[in-house]
Order: sequence, then C-alpha cells, then structure tokens
Amino acid sequence: MSVEPRVEPPVGVDVDPLSFAEVVAVARHGAGVVLTPAAQEAVRRGRAVVDALAAGPRPAYGISTGFGALATRHVPAQRRTQLQRSLVRSHAAGSGPEVEREVVRALMLLRLSTLATGHTGVRPATAALLAGLLDAGITPVVPEHGSLGCSGDLAPLAHCALALIGEGTVRDAAGVARPAAEALAAAGLAPVELGEKEGLALINGTDGMLGMLVLALTDLRLLLRTADIAAAMSVEGQLGTDRVFAAELQRLRPHPGQAASAANLVALLADSPIVASHRGPDCHRVQDAYSLRCSPQVHGAARDTVEHAAAVATRELAAAIDNPVVVGDRVESNGNFHGAPLGYVLDFAAIVAADVASMSERRTDRFLDRARSHGLPPFLADDPGVDSGHMIAQYTQAGIVSELKRLAVPASVDSIPSSAMQEDHVSMGWSAARTLRRSVDGLTRVLAIEVLTAARALDLRAPLTPAAATGAVVRLLREAGVEGPGPDRYLAPEIETAVGLVRSGAVVAAVEDEIGALR
Repeated sequence: MSVEPRVEPPVGVDVDPLSFAEVVAVARHGAGVVLTPAAQEAVRRGRAVVDALAAGPRPAYGISTGFGALATRHVPAQRRTQLQRSLVRSHAAGSGPEVEREVVRALMLLRLSTLATGHTGVRPATAALLAGLLDAGITPVVPEHGSLGCSGDLAPLAHCALALIGEGTVRDAAGVARPAAEALAAAGLAPVELGEKEGLALINGTDGMLGMLVLALTDLRLLLRTADIAAAMSVEGQLGTDRVFAAELQRLRPHPGQAASAANLVALLADSPIVASHRGPDCHRVQDAYSLRCSPQVHGAARDTVEHAAAVATRELAAAIDNPVVVGDRVESNGNFHGAPLGYVLDFAAIVAADVASMSERRTDRFLDRARSHGLPPFLADDPGVDSGHMIAQYTQAGIVSELKRLAVPASVDSIPSSAMQEDHVSMGWSAARTLRRSVDGLTRVLAIEVLTAARALDLRAPLTPAAATGAVVRLLREAGVEGPGPDRYLAPEIETAVGLVRSGAVVAAVEDEIGALR
C-alpha cells in the first residue's frame, strides 16, 4: 500500500471552516494537523455544557439516554461509559473492501473540524487524540459498506472511533495493518475512555460524503481543464474550425462555464499552422460535428455544475453536524445530519463525469473512421489491415463510458427505512460518493485515451505542426516514453502512462507552461 509523503506545515484546525486545499493536503498528501487555541477553548466550553447536563436530573438525549429507536431508555450515570463504548462497537458494523486512505483521512479531518467548533460536547482529550492519529499517519481500516448517509456516516465513522478506544485495525504511517492499540502505543498515543455523548459525537456526521465530494470536485476541476485540452487537440487533428469558439458567439448565451471553456479553446488553438492550413476559400466544410463544435457548451455546463456542487460543499465545510448539538448552555436535537444536500450534488457530479466522457469518446471515434477523419489512415494504423492502430483503445473508452452512464443513475432518490422506522428516510449519500469516485476515475481514463489518440493524429498531419499548447502535450507524451505513429505495439502501458499524466495534472501543466494559466 503506497503512502503519500508528508506535507509541512500541518493544517491548523480552527473554529473557522477548512478550505478545499486544506482538506486535500491532509487527506491526499499526508499533512499533519494541530488544534488551534481557539478550537481548544471552544471544545472546553462545549464540554462544560455536557458535563452540567450529565450531572442534572433531567434525561438528555445522547448523554443519559439510548439512541435512535432506543432514545426513551434512561441510562444511569454508572453505565454511561459502557453506553458510549457499546455505541461505537455496535455501529462499527461495516463490510466489504477497505476504503481508500485519502477518504478515511478526509473523514477523520472533517469530524475533527466539527469537534473543534465546540458544538459536539466532546472532551479536549478526545479531540486531541483524533488530531494525534492524523498527525501520526494512523488510518483506521474502514469497510466500504455500512452508511445510509443519514444520522451521519455512522458505520464508517464508528470504525474510526473504534481506533480512539484502542480497538479494531488501523494502518500505520507505513501502510502496515496493525491492531489499533499497538499502533497507538508505537506512536506514543493512549486510547481514551469515552464519556457522556462522546461516542455519539464521533459518529454522527456527513464527513465521509463531504470528504469524497471535496476530493472529487478537486479532481473534476482539473479534469475539465484537461477536457478542453483534449477537445482542442481533437478539433485541430480533425481539421475543425476555431471560429465557433469566438467570444462574441459565446456572449449570446452567457453561461460562465461556457465562456471559460471557449476561451480556453481559443487560447489552445492560437496560431495553429494546422488550423490555418484549411482556413482559406478552398475549405468547403460548413460546420463541424457536435462533439467538436459544442465542446464549450457541454464542458461549460459541466463546469457550472461542479461550481454549484462546490458551493454546497463549502457551506457544508462551515457546518457543525451532530445530533444532539450544543447550543449555548443547552443541548438540542436536530436533523442537520441528513445527507440530502450532499447526496444531490454527488449524483449531479456523476452525471457530469458521464456526459463529458461520452463527448470525449465521440471525438476519439471520429479520428478512427476514414470516412470522417479528413485524410487520416483508418484507425490511425501504420499499415491498415495488418495493423489495428487505436481501434481497441476506443473499445476501452466505450466500455468505460457505458459504465459511467450506469453509474450516473442517482443514488439519492433511494431510501430504505432503518432503526425500527425511527430513521424512515435516508439520503444514500455515501453510496453516491462511492459511485462518484469511480466516475472520476473513468473520466480520467477516457480523456487520457482521447489525448493519446489526438497526439498520434497530430503527428500524422506532418509536415503541418500543431499549436504551441497542443504541441506541448504531444511533446510531453513523447518524453514520457509514448512513441509516435508506427507499427502496432503493446498499447496498454501507453494508455496507463497517459492516464498518469492526466491524473497528476502534468497535461495541464505542460500547456500552462507554454501559454499561461487556463481558465
């Protein structure tokens, strides 16, 4: 299991919301965390309220009662530690494959962020231990299945809470699976004995859904710029026109994402000798196919959708999700744990990934059909009939796109009642988030194959040369070991190289080094 290198300095977890960049730094790049003095003081104030209620005569949900459908059961003071421990143990009921390290770290960080607001009522030592696990690179093993996206991501969070009491399995900073108690001891950390409300506070949040949304949106913002690059390479390689991307035409339909995408395409194709070669009066083509001509409209709508989802995620990063929640000098029940706001945009983002990938596959397919490729050899093969060129690379794209369309079926419209009908409507947001991660991976692969295919086509247009920006991508591929046109060779490694260059942001970086930042 690979472990990302640690990033310095650590992220300060405050009473103020975390940014996308801070979440990514901790989750994906292994940055440590530290609770700020303001956060520590907020935690102390919140805990004082819980302690006062715990000492009082009146039952308080989550403090001196059972949970969910068992909320009417009053629990005496001497059994409340057992109550919290039993809650964590019983709710750590996940099953299936292990969730990725970056997802678990995001989940832990976002739970810590809510604890830092003081609205959950945990003790300072409990919040500090969660920070300590993140700082030490200790990651609880969390199974994939178990959350309904309501009452928080209960099972995934419970598996994390289990590590705080020294139980369950974790992975240490080297990625080695170890018993939690052993890993904590090796890191100089001691388990906590949970007090009133603490078990509930550790598991009652939308943190898994939100963490996966932030990571996915970060990736999608990069991939949508990559999609503009791929489209530009395809327009150029298929002898399309750049005139349809002019700003005066885009202003007739003033969607901000469309304007940004079109501006990128104009910049990417600027001063292209290939485009200039067919711009004169001898060119009789009236207009390009939709997959070329309408790229800004589709990519732009995708951008606007991603930014809507980002606005929802930003508001959720500012939220304190728990039930009950400490407000002033009292504790109140609420429904803020419901995952609907996140579930909807997680599903929406999966639709975006599927549609952008679908258009990318159509552009790729046009390169391979002699009837539509404007002079390119069939399948871009060196010796068509003996060689198959990129024929099966498009099959791979098509298979992924078909899967992405199935994954775009929304999870958030489903609901299965639970907890003896007390929790009778749930969001399925966790499922939507797991689906979106697969969708983002699929889009990455589809765009990589388009870039790979378009680069081969641009080479085949020699002696004409591509624009500076698109040429930089072709050069990047060649320097990474992907050869130009020639007899058939083992293609899968070349595809994986292209996938890595797209995923890492190297494709975007190569372009921006040449022409400046894309929008």
